[in-house]
This record gives sequence, structure tokens and C-alpha cells, in this order.
Amino acid sequence: MPKHLLIIEDDTALSQMLAMHFEDEGLCVTCAVSANEGRARLRETGADIVLLDQQLPDGRGRDLIPDLLAVDPEVPIVMMTGAHDLELAIEAIQDGAADFIHKPIRTDELQALIQRLLAQRAAARQPAAAGPPSPAAPPRDLIGRSDAMLAVSKAIALSARSTATVLITGESGTGKEVVARLIHQHSGRTGPFVAVNCAAIVDTLLESELFGHEKGAFTGATARKPGRLEQSADGTLFLDEIGELAGPLQAKLLRALQERVFERVGGTEPIATNARIVAATNRDLLAAAAAGRFREDLAYRLQVIQIRLPPLRERREDIPLLADGLLGRIAERLERPRPRISDSALSALQKHHWPGNVRELENLLTRAVLEARHGPITPELLALDNHGATPRPRPSAGGPDAADQASSILRTLDAVEAEHIQRVLDHTGGHKARSCEILGISRPALDRKISKYGLRVGDR
Repeated sequence: MPKHLLIIEDDTALSQMLAMHFEDEGLCVTCAVSANEGRARLRETGADIVLLDQQLPDGRGRDLIPDLLAVDPEVPIVMMTGAHDLELAIEAIQDGAADFIHKPIRTDELQALIQRLLAQRAAARQPAAAGPPSPAAPPRDLIGRSDAMLAVSKAIALSARSTATVLITGESGTGKEVVARLIHQHSGRTGPFVAVNCAAIVDTLLESELFGHEKGAFTGATARKPGRLEQSADGTLFLDEIGELAGPLQAKLLRALQERVFERVGGTEPIATNARIVAATNRDLLAAAAAGRFREDLAYRLQVIQIRLPPLRERREDIPLLADGLLGRIAERLERPRPRISDSALSALQKHHWPGNVRELENLLTRAVLEARHGPITPELLALDNHGATPRPRPSAGGPDAADQASSILRTLDAVEAEHIQRVLDHTGGHKARSCEILGISRPALDRKISKYGLRVGDR
């Protein structure tokens, strides 16, 4: 018996085109042009899958989802929307939609999606099958309408309610901690979100920081101290820069993940943990494992679910939306009027390489808001060289000759410091310990400056 497809779409040309295509593929197709008609058609004829448009003459498609699921709780619903709206797409999943697709519809993509959902429905009807957990609420702090960011948002929504370990990968400055916090916020977990930067704490202290210690475990341990893993009970422990974790700590973390127990430093009593682990790295952990720098078993254990954040240069179409959102937050934080950004400035932003990604964009716009006074943000205020992270020298106000001379001499202290630190990082191939020795600063101080200036870091 052919599978039945219900299309709820007021664009009759589109619905007829889709009906012809899927009838040729062997499906039985029914079309409805409104929410009320779609609700009635599902009651009358049923359906194996529903295509639902977001904008209907008598309401929003999203608002119809609960009614359709009340008729058939198992029917897969695919939202169709003409707007690349990240929140709308994830809200549809939150309300019970199985997936979403954007207009203009690519029939090959839609056909593959329908086949996958029909296969999943057939498998779910097997007696031993168990349905997936309810998706989480939408990640509202994520900005972007590109396909890459929609994929990230869907991954957040679908993984938030899971207890599986999540590994977030991506370059520095792409927003890995933002994603980790969103996973926690929409997870339904009652405990706190606890973050640890594995690269910012020396190895000798990190074990105590993570697992806690008993009184007398080492010099200065004057009292028992619970670690971050213990503090994040019923919550989420976020391990940033997990690739920097030393070998002995990797083994101890692996045991905690596998057996859900650990001991404090200097202790022998096993402590159970139900904290969810979310980790992040800008490295390829499996490549690091192949090179002997990371445990392969831990790498696999960490990336049960993997979410990759794209660098900003791979989603340039999101830059105007990002800039708009960031300018509002920055102006509010600095208690300044929100400046307008000129078209030429937006064009300059979209041409930039963005080695520091979203963090670099936020830092650059913060400086522009401070300097914009009452005028718009122009390319001159942005001062991008469109080759790297270092801003161009700003022109002097002392006339053309003075400007030419000053542009090669007068620099802000931040610009000079950023350029010098970047030069050292490039010289050491991103080796932070050697860079700290050359610069004469601590590892945490270097990490803060890398974050502040959005600098490029290598693999070490």
C-alpha cells in the first residue's frame, strides 16, 4: 500500500508541483490550502508524513503542529519556510516537528528527507523501538541564518535532552562556550553550569580543580575541597580546550566518564557523579591521538555527539545579522547610543578573513562603538586590513602629510601588543608554553590576550 503524503501549503503552484513529483515516486498525495483544511484532511484520510508551510492564510504552520499531533502523535511533520530564521526552525522542532526545509524547495533534498523520516517511522513501529527524547527549546542566543548555523542549532536542540557526552569543535572565537551553555540551558538539568578552561590552569593544580582534594593531600591543602566535577552534580561540566589535558588527567577523566565515579586527590572513597560532560577543542582529537598526544579511547568517549562550529569566513552571509545583534548588545553594555553601520563598513566586514572569528568581530565593533561618537560606523573606524587580525594604523588628523607619516608610526598600545603577540605565536607555531617564555607572561595571561585580540593559535 502506498504511503500517504499530506501537503498543507497555500501556494497551489508549489503544492501541485510537489504532488506531481511525489505521485511519480509512488506516494499517495493530498493537498490542503489552509490550517483548517489541513487539520480536517488529516482526520479524514490520515497521513504517513505531513509537509507544513509556516505561513498559511488562517494562521502560522507552527501553531498547527500540536493539533496535527493530537490527531496522530506519530506522524512526522516537516516544516517548510521561506525565511532562513534559525529560531523559527528550532521552535518547530521544539513543538514536535520532525525536521524543517527551506524554500525554494529542492525536490531531491526533500525526497531524501521524506524517505529517511518514513524509514524512521517504520522502525519506530517495531515493538522494541523507543522514541527519542523531546527536543529542547530553541537556542535564542545563537545568531545566524546560514545553513551551517541552522545545522548547529538543530544539533543543539536535538542533543540538549540527551545524557550523552558532547564535543564542540571549532576555531578559537567561534562561540563554543555559548553553544555549551545553550545545551545546558535547554537540557532540563537542575544543577549548575560549571566551566573549566583546561589550558588556563597548570597541570599540577588542574587535577585538584577538577576532582577536588582531601585535607592534607598536598602542601596547602588545609581542608577538604570539592572539585568542579562534584560541584556540577545534576548539571553540566564544560571542559574547554580539552585537548590541552595532560596524560594522567586524561586517564582519570576517562574512568569518570566510563564508570561515573572518581576520587578526590589524596582520597580513596569513590564519589558517584551524574554530571553531564560537554567538552570543546580547536584541535582534531583523533589526529592528536594518532600522534600520541591524546588518548584515543577518551577522544571517542568525548565525541559521542559532535557539534562543529564553522569559522566566520565560512558563513559570511551571517555577518550583517551578527553585526546588527552585537551592536545592540555592545551599545547597551557601554551605555552608548547605538550607531548605524554604513554599507561600505558592512562590505569591509564581509571581506575580512576573521582569524579571530566572532570574538574578533565583537572586539572590533566594541572599539568602533567607542570611537563612533554620534556618527555612523565607517570603514575608517573599522580599520581592517582584510588579511589578518591586526587592524590598520589609524590616520592622523594633522593633514595629508601628517596622516601618511603617522599611519606608519602611531599605533594604539593594543594594536602594537596584538601584533607582537601574534608574531610570537606564529614564530612558535602556536606553542603556548614557549610563547609565554618569550613574552614573559603566564599561561592564563596569554589566553586572556588571545581572547581579547582574537589572535590565531596553532595546534600546540
